[in-house]
Amino acid sequence: MVNGNSWRTSVQEYLHPRVLGVFFMGISSGFPLVLLLSSLGFWLIDEGVSKSTIGLLTLSLFPYFLKFIWAPALDSIRLPLLHSLFGRRRSWLIFIQIGLALAIIGLATASPGDNPVYFGFMALIVCLMSASQDLVIDAYRIEILTDEEMPAGAAMTQFGYRVGNLLAGVGTLKLADWYSWEIAYLTMPVLLLFGLIPVLVFGEPLLRGKHLIEKEIKAVRGWMSTDGHGLETFSKIIENTYMTVIVPFKEFIQRPGWWVILLFILLLKVGDSTAAVMTAPLIGDLGFSKDEIIWANKTVGFVAVLLGAFCGGVLLNRLGTYRGLMVAAILMMITNLSFAVLAEAGRDVDLLAFTIGFENFATGMGGTIAIAYLSGLCNLAYTVTQYALLSAFASVGRLMVGAPSGFMQEFMGYTDFFLLTTVMALPGIILLMIMKRLGFVGDNLTFSGDDS
Repeated sequence: MVNGNSWRTSVQEYLHPRVLGVFFMGISSGFPLVLLLSSLGFWLIDEGVSKSTIGLLTLSLFPYFLKFIWAPALDSIRLPLLHSLFGRRRSWLIFIQIGLALAIIGLATASPGDNPVYFGFMALIVCLMSASQDLVIDAYRIEILTDEEMPAGAAMTQFGYRVGNLLAGVGTLKLADWYSWEIAYLTMPVLLLFGLIPVLVFGEPLLRGKHLIEKEIKAVRGWMSTDGHGLETFSKIIENTYMTVIVPFKEFIQRPGWWVILLFILLLKVGDSTAAVMTAPLIGDLGFSKDEIIWANKTVGFVAVLLGAFCGGVLLNRLGTYRGLMVAAILMMITNLSFAVLAEAGRDVDLLAFTIGFENFATGMGGTIAIAYLSGLCNLAYTVTQYALLSAFASVGRLMVGAPSGFMQEFMGYTDFFLLTTVMALPGIILLMIMKRLGFVGDNLTFSGDDS
């Protein structure tokens, strides 16, 4: 993205209408998760639901981790009537948002105390619809923005997501206090308008990547003809399966160094993710009060993550993909050292605020740059499928390294644990340098399949 623009021009990218639209779409993406996590927990506690039941209800979050499974359908299936009126991306978003609104209403009118099974089922449907909405919004964002707007768009995605979290978290608590939890949840579907209105204004993205699609359709039809598949319906099923499931994988693994890129995605946040699991236990064990934690997390941390996301977009625009990734990786590594310092210093409120603020700043910057980087890896013919796969791969990596973190901390203590997580960030940084030398990552953020 190094294009000679001034810093002022990079900042002005945030004022482009499409980039502002991405901010509002982020609000629509960000609020449902809060309904399923923090707000739902407070509701269940008020209803006297047991802790074991509350724990089991977290299983309803599984669609967020499995959304890559149905992502190909959103790339290929045309919805009757809606597709002809609104196009591929917008028709799916409208359909999914209707489903999400109905699911939230169903959750609001369910009784967690009297029928926890039905309540859990409705929570699962909310999660399924929310994860599907994320798929469509991510694809729409990638396809509607220009290469120059992508860094600012990635930052705005985080801005909107965090604001959506805040609106849902504060809104449900206040409305539940003034009226009831049912009323609080019944009002939440109105936040979906933040995602719907921009896509209606900006229209349907151009269908790009047509050359690849036409080439692969020709290949599979030639293969079926050679093998003598006579049944038209059977042939159509094979063609659709091949085009929606196989081709997105095939296109990616035909790129030079694809396995190195996947390894880097896996390693990028290894140290950061391992450390993140133990930050809350550290703060709790050091004896900070709830007010001190709220100040550090909800005030300093919230401002810092937004500032980091903003700086990430500007930095990526000015320095380019390689140097932007390098700065973010180094910053995330250093934040782990700050937690080691906090572990040694003990109960120091000022140091807590600095550490949380620094960590959130690095997380915001790293998140913006990572979103833009993953977006740039997608072929625009299969945006939903490839972005879902890449983001899921990154999430699985964080889950794998985060799982044993508790055992590691118990064995070596907080200080040595956070020092180890600092060292764990080095392989990703070294691999990034190797990728640069091999030509697998450059300065510019560009997309494949842009042959519209």
